[in-house]
Amino acid sequence: MSRRQAIHVRRILAVALMTASPLPLMAQTQSAPDSSLPYEATQDEEPILPEDQFEARLPKVPAKVPGESQASGQAPDSNAPLPSIDSWIDQQMPQQSSAPAELPPATDPVEEQELAQPLPPPDSVTVPANVAANQDPDTKLPDIRYATGIEGFGKTGLEDEFRGASALIDGKGEAETAAMVQARAQEDEKLATRLLYSEGYYDATALASLDQTGDGTLKAIISVTPGKRYKIGDIVITADQTVPPDLVRNSLPLKSGDYIIATLVEGAEANVALKLPENGYPFAKVGERDILLDPATVTGDYTLPVEVGPRGTFRKIVTSGEKQAFGADHMEVIKRYKPGQIYDSRKVDDLRKALVATALFSSVSVEPVRTGEAGPDGTEYVDLMVEQDAGPPRTLAGEAGYGTGQGFRAEGTWTHRNMFRPEGALILGAIAGTQEQGASATFRRSNAGKRDKTFQTGITLNHQNYDAYEAFTAGLNVGWSRQSTPIFQKRWTYSYGAEILLTNEQVVTDLLTADKTRRTYFIGGLPVQIGYDRSNDLLNPTKGFRANVRAEPEGSLQGNFSPYLRASFDLTGYYPVSDSLVIAGRAKVGTISGVSREDVAPSRRIYAGGGGSVRGFGYQELGPKDANNDPVGGRSVNEFAVEGRYRFGNYGVVAFVDAGQVYESSMPKFDDMRYGVGIGGRFYTNFGPFRADIAMPINRQPGESKFALYIGIGQAF
Repeated sequence: MSRRQAIHVRRILAVALMTASPLPLMAQTQSAPDSSLPYEATQDEEPILPEDQFEARLPKVPAKVPGESQASGQAPDSNAPLPSIDSWIDQQMPQQSSAPAELPPATDPVEEQELAQPLPPPDSVTVPANVAANQDPDTKLPDIRYATGIEGFGKTGLEDEFRGASALIDGKGEAETAAMVQARAQEDEKLATRLLYSEGYYDATALASLDQTGDGTLKAIISVTPGKRYKIGDIVITADQTVPPDLVRNSLPLKSGDYIIATLVEGAEANVALKLPENGYPFAKVGERDILLDPATVTGDYTLPVEVGPRGTFRKIVTSGEKQAFGADHMEVIKRYKPGQIYDSRKVDDLRKALVATALFSSVSVEPVRTGEAGPDGTEYVDLMVEQDAGPPRTLAGEAGYGTGQGFRAEGTWTHRNMFRPEGALILGAIAGTQEQGASATFRRSNAGKRDKTFQTGITLNHQNYDAYEAFTAGLNVGWSRQSTPIFQKRWTYSYGAEILLTNEQVVTDLLTADKTRRTYFIGGLPVQIGYDRSNDLLNPTKGFRANVRAEPEGSLQGNFSPYLRASFDLTGYYPVSDSLVIAGRAKVGTISGVSREDVAPSRRIYAGGGGSVRGFGYQELGPKDANNDPVGGRSVNEFAVEGRYRFGNYGVVAFVDAGQVYESSMPKFDDMRYGVGIGGRFYTNFGPFRADIAMPINRQPGESKFALYIGIGQAF
């Protein structure tokens, strides 16, 4: 090959190698030599490399000329054409297996899309501090400290409410990451806007920002701009005619000029939904309000659509359910309205509560039903649908307690509340104690022919052995009553009836010698009781008062017939000093008139002392005593008590002073009073307080206990 030809080949290779790779972006704007033209070297042109170096770098001519046999043994022809650049590159590459190459596995299209996405910029990737420091990545990073600033609420009066619901303040200035602080700030920004809107600040704005103080602490700032406060403009109600005509408007307690406060608006609309069914419109529906704001006058015109529906009157009760406690006929006895009266949802609610109070249902609902039948005065008859599911009718109940002088006493009952439908209950009871034992059977019919009227009759067998007397008693009783229940605490209560007792008792015949004998008494009585209750709770009253009068004309047949009157009056009151402290007081007087004490059976005399009477003394311990210092009872009594009840959560403490005395006379004398002082503890449950009291008598007399302990359920009074 001549030198001129070699130079020409070098230039062609150089241009080919240069054009095999793309140029950088900036180089693409420059002009490049036209490689398509033949290259003519000039004699004055200097070689790029010295001749000896260039010859050394030239690729060697292959020993095998294409098309010739490897065994020809001929020397390579220097004038033969050069092989193609592709074959030359193949010769430079390492020899690989002739086996076909294995294709890579196909890539999932979703993964291809993710791989095709550009990488995030380096400054957007956050490396946790513990990872950057080559620490354990599971190591918990220290919490970020931040402060909270609130600006702009001013005279809106909403800052305290905002602070109470703020996510930043609830976080107590600590967060795991700065992003968490930012998220809390954004939540508070929305909270501030909602609060301001709810109070009529519809132009309000709120902005949350994060700043870093000089010591590196973050400070989250919530800045609000309340703007102007909007008032109600025109009030428009779209509704059909009602009776009376202004019923809907009068039920909506909103006025033009009032601020647009969300709670007041929603409460006013709820009042419409409440008042219409109370005044004859059981199917009324309140539609969606519309408030059109006018920034120029800072008012909002209020529009409320109401579907009043037909005006209705009561007709009948229908009931359904797979397990029914009783039928619609007994529900007609329980209801408090008459057919033909204008519909009133309050009477429907009253019926539902009365059905619940029977304790015979696991679920019960009462809903009005349209009949489409015309009633009087253009109204429509409305039936009440009672959907019922009877619950288990049997219950076991019990109570237990301890009192000094009374010992341990436990009472249990088994009740089938609906054995004799409707609401005919059988109650079996038993008493077991250290000083009293007994058994009883009772039949009770609730809502007997009239709402809240109860008929009851029963038989009792009882043995009592106290210091005052020992008695074996059998009795029959019958009575009617109207009493309070946990659901219906009634203002007025009453009971009346009759009872017959046959009792054999041990009687002291001589107080000086304490001689005793046994006598049998046949006693008949007609007890009557009236109560008036203005307290706020049946089991744990904290305010109000109660009054109760009981009178029982009674006659005793023991040799001669001796008629007399047993009567008593109780008054209790409750005054709340604070939410935690209640002062309670009690007073009682009682009398037996018309007979001497000796003609009254010991178990029917008047006694005082014990957990429900004068604490600090044993059961029945006060009053006249015999030579053995045992009480013999009297014909009159007076009792007083003052109690301070302090409650904290489900617990409470009580301090009290009790006073009282029993007299032989038929009228109390209010002298020679005995006093007891003590403290107690309370544990409050959903069925009443559990009570434990300890008291001691003042000026203790011989034979009296140093202290007395009382344990039971319910307050002392």
